[in-house]
Formats: sequence, structure tokens, C-alpha cells
Amino acid sequence: MASDSSPSNLGWTHDVFLSFRGEDTRYSFTDHLHNALVGKGIITFRDDKLKRGEKIAPELLNAIEKSRSSIVVFSKTYAHSRWCLDELAKIMECSRKYGQIVLPIFYHVDPSDVRKQTGRFGEAFTRYEENWKNKVQSWKEALTETGNISGWHVKEG
Repeated sequence: MASDSSPSNLGWTHDVFLSFRGEDTRYSFTDHLHNALVGKGIITFRDDKLKRGEKIAPELLNAIEKSRSSIVVFSKTYAHSRWCLDELAKIMECSRKYGQIVLPIFYHVDPSDVRKQTGRFGEAFTRYEENWKNKVQSWKEALTETGNISGWHVKEG
């Protein structure tokens, strides 16, 4: 790791970046997690105010780069969002490049479905193979890499 790109020289602005599929968990699990983190004084970035579009917003990429760690909440339709997959690819890039800590939560999904892109995660990729060939490999690698990290498996509640 080059000394000029070490985590201590990055100027962190957030302790945690939350990556999640809004329609699955925004007003339930992720909302409770966000409130608990903030309640403990942990500076947490959540994408509430960003405008959604085809490309991931530069503000979001910057927030990922400027976070000490990321919590990725994998839910049933996480992989159905190109936005989420772009976030995840960037998170894993920052993990490799800057040593950012990545903490996965498998929310009502099997970690092996994330790791191997099977089940709902595999279904999502059948839609991407034709139109998003240039990104599919990096998305799959990010899912496999994150799926191999020991995390929390939430099956109920």
C-alpha cells in the first residue's frame, strides 16, 4: 500500500457507509441499524438525499471513499439494483486499495446465494448478461468477495 493512499491520510468523513436496497429494508432493518449507529455517536452515511439515476452519483462514490468502513445489507432484491451493485464494486475496491473494513449482513438471504450468485442473486444476473456485459464480471467478483467475508445472517425479524 502506498503511503500517500493509506487510510490515515484519506481524511475520513464517515465512520460507516451503509449499502442497502431501499425498497427491501429502508424503513425497517436498515432504519433501525442507522438510528442505533447514530445513537452511539457513529458518523453514518445513508443515501437518503441523493437523486437516483442511471449512473451512480459522484457524491456517493466520494462518500464510499471517505468512509472508514461499510456495512452491506444484502436483502432479497439487492442484486436487482445496478446502483447497489455499483456501490458494492466501489466498496470492495476501497477495501482492497485502502483497507476499508467491510461488514456484510445477510438479511433473509443465504450467504451462499450472494457468494455464488444463485437463487434471487442469480436471477438478477440473467437480466444483466446482455446489456451490462462490461460490468457483470466486476459485480460478480464483488459479490463473491463480500459473500466470503464472515458476517451476520439475519433469518427472522
